[in-house]
Amino acid sequence: MLQKNKTVVEEFILLAFADLLQVRIFLFLLFLLTYVTCLLGNFAIIIVVKIEHSLHNPMYFFISVFSILEIMFVSVTVLKLLAILIGHKNTISFSGCFTQMYIFDSLGVTECYLLMVMAYDRHQAINNPLRYPTVMTHTACVRLAMLPWVFGFSIILVPNIITAQLEFCGPNVIDHFFCDMAPLQSLACSDSFVSSMSTSSAAVTGIVLPFLIILGFYVCIIKTVTKIKSKEGKRKAFSTCTSHLIVASLFFGTAIIVYIKPKGSHYGSHYDKYLSFMYTTVTPTINPFIYTFRNRDVKKVFQNLITRAIRPIFV
Repeated sequence: MLQKNKTVVEEFILLAFADLLQVRIFLFLLFLLTYVTCLLGNFAIIIVVKIEHSLHNPMYFFISVFSILEIMFVSVTVLKLLAILIGHKNTISFSGCFTQMYIFDSLGVTECYLLMVMAYDRHQAINNPLRYPTVMTHTACVRLAMLPWVFGFSIILVPNIITAQLEFCGPNVIDHFFCDMAPLQSLACSDSFVSSMSTSSAAVTGIVLPFLIILGFYVCIIKTVTKIKSKEGKRKAFSTCTSHLIVASLFFGTAIIVYIKPKGSHYGSHYDKYLSFMYTTVTPTINPFIYTFRNRDVKKVFQNLITRAIRPIFV
């Protein structure tokens, strides 16, 4: 009888930024502008790397793959957020919620491992410059670029399935702008211990592990660079790493704060959605500018393309 009397949740309500509804239109325009800027910036990098022969090397190949990933990563959450703000469509079906969560978390882990692959590329370029062309062949780069996607969509599969098997009998309100593991687990009527443990394991494997490996690569890079005698040589070596280091620091910094917490800790959970917005939307938006403004090669290519585009106007 108890089982029959339980109401099964068929949809969830996303509160998003309900405490800021008085500026709802402003938020919609701000987030729309951010999303469009993110798309334009990342598409620009993809196109430039594709058409410019001088950028056909492993580093820019991985940057273009990273831009594709960023576009997908942002679109999974922001499109729904825009619908909530402008159309008050703050409900999402049970299956839609878990689909969004699986794709989002998988892309997040994919990004962590792709940043690790990009650090490995810089490690090879600086520590093994003579062997670099033979080690980082096009075939090797394609395989390395595929591995993060395999890891990302595999690591998240088990926690997603386990969480989906929990009983959800109400309430169904999620204080977030997208479906994520922790908010969903807190709504479960059944014991979520196994689900929480599987999520913690996935967080360690998907976030902490690649982060530690990246740190290891940069320790080796710094040791090698410090042995270079000339200041110009040191500057050139570090200049190829700074953009990646800034991007990785921004992404891992907020992701670790949100997902790596002591078990049972609820401190700051209300503000997780604001931190999540940083690495889900703001960081992917500024990443193209980091790669262009801090990279002489990309900056030079953009300047040449702009010059070629406007030259006919003044001729």
